[in-house]
Amino acid sequence: MPLPTRYLRSPMAWIPAIMLTSLVVLALVGPLLWGAAAELPDPSAVLQSPSAAHPFGTDNLGRDVLARVLTATRPSLLLALAAVLLGATTGVLLGAATAVVGRRARRLLAALINLLLAFPALLVAMFLAVVFGAGAGGATLALAVAAVPGFARLAQTLAAAVAGTDHLAAARVLGLRRHRLLWRHILPNIAEPLLLSTTTAAGTGLVALAGLSFLGLGVQPPGYDWGQLLNQGLDRIYADPLPALAPGLAVLYAAVAFQLLGEALAGGVARRSPAPPTPAPPPAPSGPAEDGLVLQVEDLTVELPTPEGVIRPVRGVSLSLRAGEIVGLVGESGSGKSLTALAVADLLPDRARVSRRTLRLLGTDLAALTPKEREHHLATGLAVIFQNPASALNPSLRIATQLTETLRAHRGASRAQASAEASAALERVALPRAVLRARPHQLSGGQRQRVLIAAGLMVRPGLIIADEPTTALDVTVQRQITRLLSDIRRDTSAAVLFISHDVALVGEFCDRVLVMYAGTIVESLPADRLACGARHPYTRALVASVPDLAADRDRPLPTVEGTPPDPLAPAPGCPFEPRCPRRRGNCAEQAPPLEDLDAVHQVACWYPVPVTAEVVTS
Repeated sequence: MPLPTRYLRSPMAWIPAIMLTSLVVLALVGPLLWGAAAELPDPSAVLQSPSAAHPFGTDNLGRDVLARVLTATRPSLLLALAAVLLGATTGVLLGAATAVVGRRARRLLAALINLLLAFPALLVAMFLAVVFGAGAGGATLALAVAAVPGFARLAQTLAAAVAGTDHLAAARVLGLRRHRLLWRHILPNIAEPLLLSTTTAAGTGLVALAGLSFLGLGVQPPGYDWGQLLNQGLDRIYADPLPALAPGLAVLYAAVAFQLLGEALAGGVARRSPAPPTPAPPPAPSGPAEDGLVLQVEDLTVELPTPEGVIRPVRGVSLSLRAGEIVGLVGESGSGKSLTALAVADLLPDRARVSRRTLRLLGTDLAALTPKEREHHLATGLAVIFQNPASALNPSLRIATQLTETLRAHRGASRAQASAEASAALERVALPRAVLRARPHQLSGGQRQRVLIAAGLMVRPGLIIADEPTTALDVTVQRQITRLLSDIRRDTSAAVLFISHDVALVGEFCDRVLVMYAGTIVESLPADRLACGARHPYTRALVASVPDLAADRDRPLPTVEGTPPDPLAPAPGCPFEPRCPRRRGNCAEQAPPLEDLDAVHQVACWYPVPVTAEVVTS
């Protein structure tokens, strides 16, 4: 596989490329240029010291040591690469097979891999070289067998991650045979890290092969490689060290070349992105604060670099929440709801860039704080309830530890005080004290979600961000969770930003609703107007798509026609224009701003839907 140029962007990455190129050239032309000098005995030049004619001296038959070292490049590289490739192929197939075989076979393969890993690879190689017989073939096969367990374990670990993916489950449903699952769905998805490991292992294999030849278990006379040349020069190392030093330097040079190549490939994979973000400028101070706001966000934008370019999934979002207010944030998947919440909570990936005109939490300008102060302010003033409580909770820790660690870290509470407050928080969410001793897998989905809510309450936050907290729960538990959030709002006056796909639930549960589409707020309105008073065509289409018990069962359910815009190629006009039944000429030319219809209702549409009109859906 050729070395992709994207891995060689760093100047240091060219060093292993140049070193490996020199080795390949020596392997190709070495026997042609220096083969005669390396093979032809010269009785008149036996065991000569280094000189101008023989820079590294001669051996016991008068042959030039430098010529033999250069000529030995070909067998040394070929045998080492053959051993590594054979061992890697066998190990990868053995390890990857654990993802496609049955349960019993998987257990047997895993036990075999664990057993093989219990023995040091070098000792296994030495033992097998004796068993297979001293010689190039026996040493190569011994090294290959010794390399199998390491590659098998790596492939087993990587394949286990692929085995749980939806695309592999779909392939199983289609009835694909195991070998097709392995070649088409497992190996292509784990090839990159295996290639990096194989490159590094080539250097290790080269050293191991030289070691076996040095011990007399590898290449046998009249053949020779670097290890045997090192053995032949050892007898005179004190009188003439260069004959022994030359093959040793060759082994070191080749091993370092392969190691550096592996490091360069790994670094290239880690840095890979055609559009790396430029360093973000220091955030400017936020705009003026408004009284009574728990959260104040103005003109929030999020940029994410991708291999295809930079995308802006959140563009110019402005929102605010007052104490005791529940605001719903709705929209299709990919509209930017969760990214907006993560940007507020400072939980976006490191490569994401966030810009805003104003970002205040509990009246404090987050841009004016140091990183440590901002972390403390967010940890004590804000709580996030994630969509999947099973992944949000640490499976290895008891609930008591996960509830108390924030309180002890940020408020300096003692263990006894933190445990008492944890018990009180569980009581507040209708869970018994015994839950403190449980681990997440011992709880139901609803109980885990209540634990997350209790964890958020431990710091008495002023703002609770609930990122689709009811999506994975049944209808009965959904109502329990929303009722619990309402009670918490009433008892603590905390503001709640409730993110959901469920338009009906948001309309019933929230005080105010923000509708997002393509990274922007397209409508803000009181929740009691959502069903009949929405003015944006997209909001109307979302409401119309909610199933109704009185609907005609013979007609298909209404849907929002079309697909969301491509984030890599945003259009200049209204993002909803291609899907809007009310679009007109200027809709495709200029995006409408979010403007007031009245004191509590804003909409971003050039032609808002009249209150009595209906939007056509399909």
